[in-house]
Amino acid sequence: MSHHLPQEIIRHKRDGGVLAAEQIQSFIEGLTSGRVSEGQAASFAMAVFFRGLSVPERVALTRAMTQSGEVLKWDLPGPVLDKHSTGGVGDTVSLALGPAVAACGGYVPMISGRGLGHTGGTLDKLDSIPGYVSQPDIETFRRVTREVGCAIIGQTADLAPADKRLYSIRDVTATVESIDLITASILSKKLAAGLHGLVMDVKFGSGAFMDNTADARALAESLVLVANGAGLPTSALLTDMNESLASAAGNAVEVAYTADYLTGRRREARFHEVTVELSAEMLVLGKLAADISEARAKIEDAIASGKAAEIFQRMVVALGGPSDLLENHRKHLTAAPVVRPVHAERPGTVQSVSTREVGIAVVALGGGRTRPQDPVDHAVGLTELAGVGERVDGERPLGIVHARSEEAAEAAARAVRAAYMVGETSAPSGKLILERIGANA
Repeated sequence: MSHHLPQEIIRHKRDGGVLAAEQIQSFIEGLTSGRVSEGQAASFAMAVFFRGLSVPERVALTRAMTQSGEVLKWDLPGPVLDKHSTGGVGDTVSLALGPAVAACGGYVPMISGRGLGHTGGTLDKLDSIPGYVSQPDIETFRRVTREVGCAIIGQTADLAPADKRLYSIRDVTATVESIDLITASILSKKLAAGLHGLVMDVKFGSGAFMDNTADARALAESLVLVANGAGLPTSALLTDMNESLASAAGNAVEVAYTADYLTGRRREARFHEVTVELSAEMLVLGKLAADISEARAKIEDAIASGKAAEIFQRMVVALGGPSDLLENHRKHLTAAPVVRPVHAERPGTVQSVSTREVGIAVVALGGGRTRPQDPVDHAVGLTELAGVGERVDGERPLGIVHARSEEAAEAAARAVRAAYMVGETSAPSGKLILERIGANA
């Protein structure tokens, strides 16, 4: 059994060998039970970082991490579907997509994360809704999914505990960027959720985790290959994060944005396109539509008819939130005391945006965190952010800052001005959805 000893597994990978599924399983079981030390887990992560894993090894790692805890089983009259985004700024898609897919007959049990660094987390957005229990017990999660059709919550129970342990070790050992480890981390949690279909929103651009398209494509291909290899039908879209996706970035401001979007008070084209495309992919994966054009039509109708809004409102109530949130969000969401527009130094057209800097401005306002234990101020953020190609002047600001104090507002205004390149030439926006990566790619 010596080849199952943690140090032998590490040595084998360090020297460029291919690990057997049983070796990977043994290592991950040891990680969960404590038989494998932190030092060994860190060495393993570094060996994988440098040597890489083949697709079968990635599948084995993902499966072992999935099996490290509870795996949900669903008995529902329709397919269980989900979407995962690699993270961005103003990426409020989940809040609209879950209800839209549920309106078309899918069941969406979405387990979302907290924000860290410059990317916002869906969980923090939900926590800005008064009364909303974002981390209910598993029974409540099951019941709301069954009765409403979607439940968007934070990580509960014991799903993929090996991932929690490995992630915290990767975080402090400079091994976060390994595509093999990112793939297993994301997918082990999704497989543990008992899904029938998953669509991945892999972002590229200045506000994305993978800023260049080659890295984003490599991650998308790995996710699609490994998920399908592990038995979960998955496709991925490469989407643009070279500017904030919604014109709002923060927590309560993004919930308010969702309320306006679902009720039809305001629908921005970029946000709508990404939401519809991802939702339509889910319907096709779940066999709720014969092809993508039928799926798009169904989603467009679910949003336009108000059915998605109604399901969102029912989900909020089922998880403890107010029954008139969509209609009266101003009554329920906390507002920042200091609200002021940020104007460009000179009029012109937005050429480009350093979206990461916009995200960091939100964190600096108190709307995000630099450490997992940091509290978040739900009221602060940015709204009315100008898009690439838009004209800004004395009337049209770069955006509106929502801050806790005058000092914070001033610092955010400086950061927003620095993040925007304004010039005289017209600037076309890049392609929003670069490509689709499917199982047969």
